[in-house]
Amino acid sequence: MEPLTIMEIAVRVFYQFTPVWISLVILFAVSVAFKRRLGLYGKLFDSPIGMIGFGLVMFWVFTGIFGALDLIVTHDPLAQISGMKNKGPGTPLPSVEDGGYGWYLLGGDNLARDVFSRMIRGAWVVVQIAPLATLFAFMVGITLGLPAGYYGGRLDTLLSFLANLILAFPVILLFYLLVTPEIVATGVPNYMATLLFVFPIIFVGVLLNSRYHTQPRFRTPLLAGVLGVMVWLYLSLISEAGSAVSILPGALDIFDIPGGILVVFVSVVFVNSPTVFRIVRGLAMDIKTRDYVAAAQTRGEGPWYIMLWEILPNARGPLIVDFCLRIGYTTILLGTLGFFGLGLPPESPDWGSTINEGRKLLSIYLHPALPPAFALLSLVLGLNLLADGLREESLKD
Repeated sequence: MEPLTIMEIAVRVFYQFTPVWISLVILFAVSVAFKRRLGLYGKLFDSPIGMIGFGLVMFWVFTGIFGALDLIVTHDPLAQISGMKNKGPGTPLPSVEDGGYGWYLLGGDNLARDVFSRMIRGAWVVVQIAPLATLFAFMVGITLGLPAGYYGGRLDTLLSFLANLILAFPVILLFYLLVTPEIVATGVPNYMATLLFVFPIIFVGVLLNSRYHTQPRFRTPLLAGVLGVMVWLYLSLISEAGSAVSILPGALDIFDIPGGILVVFVSVVFVNSPTVFRIVRGLAMDIKTRDYVAAAQTRGEGPWYIMLWEILPNARGPLIVDFCLRIGYTTILLGTLGFFGLGLPPESPDWGSTINEGRKLLSIYLHPALPPAFALLSLVLGLNLLADGLREESLKD
């Protein structure tokens, strides 16, 4: 077979993304058609900046999902094919098995792996870790920030001191400490996961109890069912055979999280939580002086009801914007960790690791490092534009 021209490469790459294009068209068509019924999300489609950002973000979300389902990748991201080391984009394979793809669309890396497939599979790593880690960080920050801002006093002083203590460390240095093999061997990340992952359970439990405390017949079975499932998921998350925390037997442990990913996940949650805490604390201190909070106090509502059902909903605008921005920060942190070879396994196709491997021969071969670098740039840009669009629309409320 002959090498592909630039135009042929572009056409074939575009074709490989067919499931993504179809999904984006359907998503945008449905969203625009029903935008007046979709609240802040629907208003996003009145903002050109927000729509562009949302499109970029969802492009990589769908790419990660379909890539994990092997609907986009052309080769196994870990497979090495003899003769394809550092080959340029569009290079044909020496021999093709029946049904196999005949080219490396974006070339081969220094280990003769397909750069295009590794970029696609790397999107799945980011799509899994960044939003979930940010969500867990928000659970920690909201659960601690609301009472600190609402009650004030010694509780606020203590929690603010702990948050400032963590924020005093340089982020990269803190990551280095948390993901070094010596620290991992002590089981510190597993113990941190045990502590940090319990906050979503606390948050949901208090949320439901404060909402339905006047309906005990409905509240009790609801709490038992929801918290029972969450506790099982929690134990499955923190339990890892052979580690410092091994609780559930294998038959009940539904999550098999590699140790490297757990360390990175915990590190991201730990680093982001204090910043979220400070944002939520400041919002709570401001909103608790509003008239509708005083009205809820006059009705005899409890403190947690006021915090979760009066203050938190009215703080959603800034928090949603910060959530989008923080996913972008987390994506950059993941890329930084991968670039320094920390946390994730060396063969991982995450973008940071791929960029790091490609930079070693950057003066000779550009193609291994540029695709993941562009992917990282476009996703973070999309998140920032999405946050700008959400901020613009939330200010109109």
